Amino acid sequence: MSRADRRRRAATGGRGPVTDADALARRIRAAKLPGTPPELAERAKKALEAFVESAAAQGVPLAEIARHMADGRAAATIAHVEREQATAQGQDPAKGAACAAGCAFCCILSGEDGGTITAHEAERLHAALAPRAGEPDGRDWHPNACPALDPATRMCRAYEARPLICRSYHSADAAACEANAAGEPAPGARLAGAHLTYLAAHGLARAALGPRARVETFALREVARAAVEGQDAETALAAARHGPPALDAERRRTGRAWTAARGRG
Repeated sequence: MSRADRRRRAATGGRGPVTDADALARRIRAAKLPGTPPELAERAKKALEAFVESAAAQGVPLAEIARHMADGRAAATIAHVEREQATAQGQDPAKGAACAAGCAFCCILSGEDGGTITAHEAERLHAALAPRAGEPDGRDWHPNACPALDPATRMCRAYEARPLICRSYHSADAAACEANAAGEPAPGARLAGAHLTYLAAHGLARAALGPRARVETFALREVARAAVEGQDAETALAAARHGPPALDAERRRTGRAWTAARGRG
């Protein structure tokens, strides 16, 4: 067992397999998320514990609960609920957004992977784009654009299957998005808080389930590229799969950005 695996196992607050939902909830409560601001970590813990308890109360088998935690469905559900609650309280993160059909500057992908997504999101994205294999894609508009884009309309061809990172990105200034896409700093664009909770919840799932569970993340850019270039899902996801440190690195990066934004506010 690697040193990283030993640390993750110790962080679960116990050894050996989880045998029931109560034990899993205790693992979540005991898990550590170094690099995630305490407020975000606590919010994610409460939400993930509630997910486990609710699923168990509905008779969902423990193995299925664990599977949904591992593939990212639990984290996505938590983020969806958080966004619904914010909207109900008059705090819709999309309110006042300058986003418009065909703008697409937020779809010019940055970094090596273009965004961190979960296994469930990767599977859905590939399935949505695979039928479009061989068609012109976003890279015919801009070399770094997401392959999911239609180059003529700049609309997403996988809109219903788009990952949470795409759903969470909002901007009050379209010009800021264009500047950001060109690598220039400009205020106005940001990720909604639910996305940070989602990353924290997925990190907690990894810590609570232990090193044997496959709680993985994938590169959005590579999944989309492989799908439109005709690769099958198994091959595409194998190539797009991140190494274990990627999720922690993304949690830390977004946590720092969240803390900095609160400081400016």
